[in-house]
Amino acid sequence: MAQTFKANEIEIGYHPDGYRIDRTASPMNRYTRWDVSAEGRWSGPEPVCFDSLPQDGWLKVGGFDWEEDNVAEKGEGKAR
Repeated sequence: MAQTFKANEIEIGYHPDGYRIDRTASPMNRYTRWDVSAEGRWSGPEPVCFDSLPQDGWLKVGGFDWEEDNVAEKGEGKAR
C-alpha cells in the first residue's frame, strides 16, 4: 500500500475521494474537487478552500499531465 500524507505535507498530490492539491498552479487551481468516473477519469474541477479538503490520506505525485484541450473544454487531466 502506498504511503499517505496529511494535506499540509503535500506540494502536488491527490486524494482518492476526488481532491487535488497543486501548490505550483494558479490560485484557482491549487485546491480542487473533481468528479471521478468509474473508469478513473477525473473531470469537472471546482476550486475549494484548503479547510474543506480531507486532512489525511493524500498521495504525492510529481505533477499532473494536463491535456490542454481537455482542461480547457472539459476539465480533465491525470497524475504522473
